[in-house]
Amino acid sequence: MYAALANQKNHMAVYLMAVYAAADTRDLFLERYRQTGKRLDMGKSCVRFRRIDDLPVELIGETVAAMDVQTFIQTYELARS
Repeated sequence: MYAALANQKNHMAVYLMAVYAAADTRDLFLERYRQTGKRLDMGKSCVRFRRIDDLPVELIGETVAAMDVQTFIQTYELARS
C-alpha cells in the first residue's frame, strides 16, 4: 500500500506510507504541514482529520507524488531485509 483513505467513526484518515518509510520525507512533510497553520493529528503514517477543509490537500498530493513507485518499493524491500 502506498497511500490510502479511511473513514472511521470519529474521523477520516489518509495513510501516507512514504512518510512512514523515509525519515527525511517525514521530516519535510511535518515541517511543511506546520507551515500551513492547520492542526496536525498524526500517527506514524496516518493523518487524521474531521473535514476535508482541515487537511492541506495540496501538500498531501505533493507528498504522494514526491516518491516514485520504484523508490518506494526499494525502501520497502530494504526495510523488510
